[in-house]
Amino acid sequence: MTTIIISIMIVLLLLGFPMMIPLVTAAFVGFYMTFGGLGQMETLIQQMMGGIRPTALVAVPMFILAADIMTRGQSANRLINMVMAFVGHIKGGLAVSTAASCTLFGAVSGSTQATVVAVGSPLRPRMLKAGYKDPFTLALIINSSDIAFLIPPSIGMIIYGVISGTSIGELFIAGIGPGLLILIMFSAYSIFYATIHKVPTEPRASWKERVVSVKDALWPLGFPVLIVGGIYGGIFSPTEAAAACVLYAVLLEFVVFRSLQLHHIYAIAKSTGLITAVVFILVAVGNGFSWIISFAQIPQTILEAVGVNEAGPVGVLIAISIAFFVACMFVDPIVVILVLTPIFAPAIAASGLDPVHVGVLITLQVAIGSATPPFGCDIFTAIAIFKRPYWEVIRGTPPFVFILVLAAALIIMFPQIALFLRDMAFR
Repeated sequence: MTTIIISIMIVLLLLGFPMMIPLVTAAFVGFYMTFGGLGQMETLIQQMMGGIRPTALVAVPMFILAADIMTRGQSANRLINMVMAFVGHIKGGLAVSTAASCTLFGAVSGSTQATVVAVGSPLRPRMLKAGYKDPFTLALIINSSDIAFLIPPSIGMIIYGVISGTSIGELFIAGIGPGLLILIMFSAYSIFYATIHKVPTEPRASWKERVVSVKDALWPLGFPVLIVGGIYGGIFSPTEAAAACVLYAVLLEFVVFRSLQLHHIYAIAKSTGLITAVVFILVAVGNGFSWIISFAQIPQTILEAVGVNEAGPVGVLIAISIAFFVACMFVDPIVVILVLTPIFAPAIAASGLDPVHVGVLITLQVAIGSATPPFGCDIFTAIAIFKRPYWEVIRGTPPFVFILVLAAALIIMFPQIALFLRDMAFR
């Protein structure tokens, strides 16, 4: 049955069907083969509906809505100006500013695609004008935006937390350390690149300009304070923090900055609704598929066949890293989390691994895969936004993928990179 299900999914994907079709088809075929017919189909439908029932998933459309409001408003530009005022003058400062701005906006929006649009659109022309080559610029924007997967709020972490039963609040806090580590590594490479290619530096901002930029960015900086501070202080649950972010975004962009008007609400709501619908359909179908393969004991069969159960904790983490990284090179990250997390659940439990540590590593791997050829989803986001050919977009990615893989290895070897802040906040 395992071979048949995998073959069906591969064939349908190669034929160009959207991911929900292979998942639904494989779930129905698996149900038929497991139960000998379709007479109890309502059981599978109940499992699908159960996948979108957890209240924690309410945070997903809330964070999407908040990100959409901020992307259309002034928050991104204010954050970019603040970062540029402090580090724009150093060697490679514009590239460092881009990476830092992606990190900050990721902490505001939680969306990689929103980060590519909000930060990449204004900074790419400036980097090209400053002397950076376009392949490096595109690769920096794409890979830096993936830090949004790790810095809270993270939609990937919400999905993983719901599927695995792990605390989303703990996952959010644990993602901060790895996110900052990757920012530092990207910044170091950017300085090295600018030095080797003799990229000119930007003019140094005066302290008066820096003070003004910080003042302008204070309101947008309230988002990570609201999310992390609210969850850490026990004021909000992650779901409540998402709702508070929407209210804060509305007040910021419609009232304080007045960058948006009432007639923008329809376009924002439509965009959020479309993205939310896709996410929830994938979650529902993925939950039904996961139930079928778990009922048929397919995960246990696969893990025993490759010897993961006997590999020990480090071996399990390496196997998880490879599986999620490779899968996200071809498939949407949410689908990968939905499908692979239940498969590895028995090995994770048997190895005694911390589910928060595993969740951070999985989130990092899907971030790497999302920016990696051939079909990483952020690559095609960049192609659509910047109107550049596929080869030019992916040409500069190898050094950044290497840095991200190195970061994953460090997190495997030194779990406290992810768990230090979590232990301080929740232990």
